[in-house]
Amino acid sequence: MIEHLHAVLRMHQIGIINLSRPRRLLRAAVNNARLGPQAALIMKAAAEHPDFPAVTDDRGTLTYRELDEQSNALAHALKELGLPDRAVVGVLARDHRGLLLAISGTARATLRLALMNTGLAKQQFAEVVAREKVRVVLYDSEFADLVEGLPDDIPRYLTWGSSTPSISDTTLDELIAAHPVTPLPLPDRPGGFIILTSGTTGLPKGAPRTKVSPLASALIADRIPFPRQGAAVFASPLFHSTGFGAWTVGLSLANHAVLLRRFDAESILAAIAEHRAQMLVAVPTMLTRILALGPEVISKYDTKSLKTVFVAGSALAPELTSRFHEAFGDVVYNVYGSTEVAVASVAQPAEARRAPGTVGKPPVTVHVALYDDQDRRITGAGVHGRVFVRTGIPFEGYTDGQHKQVIDGHMATGDQGHFDAEGLLFIDGRDDDMVISGGENVYPVEVENLLAERDDVVEVAVIGVDDPDFGKRLRAFIVPTDDAARDPQVIKDHVKASLARYKVPRDVVFLDALPRNATGKVLRRDLPVD
Repeated sequence: MIEHLHAVLRMHQIGIINLSRPRRLLRAAVNNARLGPQAALIMKAAAEHPDFPAVTDDRGTLTYRELDEQSNALAHALKELGLPDRAVVGVLARDHRGLLLAISGTARATLRLALMNTGLAKQQFAEVVAREKVRVVLYDSEFADLVEGLPDDIPRYLTWGSSTPSISDTTLDELIAAHPVTPLPLPDRPGGFIILTSGTTGLPKGAPRTKVSPLASALIADRIPFPRQGAAVFASPLFHSTGFGAWTVGLSLANHAVLLRRFDAESILAAIAEHRAQMLVAVPTMLTRILALGPEVISKYDTKSLKTVFVAGSALAPELTSRFHEAFGDVVYNVYGSTEVAVASVAQPAEARRAPGTVGKPPVTVHVALYDDQDRRITGAGVHGRVFVRTGIPFEGYTDGQHKQVIDGHMATGDQGHFDAEGLLFIDGRDDDMVISGGENVYPVEVENLLAERDDVVEVAVIGVDDPDFGKRLRAFIVPTDDAARDPQVIKDHVKASLARYKVPRDVVFLDALPRNATGKVLRRDLPVD
């Protein structure tokens, strides 16, 4: 209870709620409980700041009033389909107003929205649609080929693009124009939504959220400075928990979401400059691409307004954080979490400088604990163990009925980690990434971070491959700079000079790019092992 009070007070300090206006607060709480946070927060912002910009995309800008009214019209259209409450609607869309309307409109129609990963292959998409029992599909025209593989009895509507001779589906604009903008009656409980896991080791799992605690915004914003009625540029896709969570908190602060359908490093800088954006939401590989533009291109854009770079989705190398701080100031907030646990910890810029590689400390209402292989809790600086998290946004289990291991209310993340003497958390690697070579345990991230410091290395991934003598051996995959010597022995000698001999990669492979999914995570299963 004391924790919850602390979270409420923190939300008041941040500006997410105003305790001096209890009527507004009660109305927002009721709407959140019956609609879910996204639709409820759009309604709140439309009532309090109707003419504020809500979203800017390639088509222009919608105010909060326009976003609210169009959400109502879409909800009316979806209601006419006659689907039962909480039937699943799938959306396959890039970042633009159509995706936001899908999120808000389905909630108002008491439907459950499944946010589909735009990187899915045709067969994967069909399998996820079948597994999640999707009844209607909303999609961007560029994904028409994926949608063609679905059963004919699934209605489909275009979220982006126009009808053509080959695509005759009705657009969201046409649905909205044909229906009233009046609010629908509030449902008794929300439809909820489903976010897919990253799927780096197989078909993505569905992680549903039916009820989201009003304290969730405090959990995300406690250690990260969000703009207040300001602009945020979203490079990270909204179909994934990083972008989705950051956008939701931004709604509570009546922020302006600047969306780009496709990532382009220079376009990100241009958007920050044009909209005087105070926040950028991204994944680590995007920071690499921005820095690769070079000082001459970066200096063309006025990015002094940028105060926060919300980075999550995959491991952030200390070297990358340092270089980004040199170019843009101390702005990087490294978020450690997952679709299942949401935000587990945040490394603020001062912590990253003091303890390179840390993922920081947990926000309000979150507790991180380490357990050994016998499920016993372990403590102490430098002691390594399995990372478990207890959070104010409890995980409901996957849609296929499976669940993560839970000990004493703490849920497994699948990572190994340790704390330092100041209580800062470090992630040593995934449980299944650990390589046992000749009887010695090696976490590839330690080798990756060392190699990422080299000026001739753009990106690196290290995995274990089968070895007849040692069981496993390390193989390093390196994306070199254009002027790199591409000498495997130089790479090995660099590791040998800093780490134990058994941590030196036996193999070094140079690649033009690392295989990644749509959220920027390295697909280790696609790295060559032969």
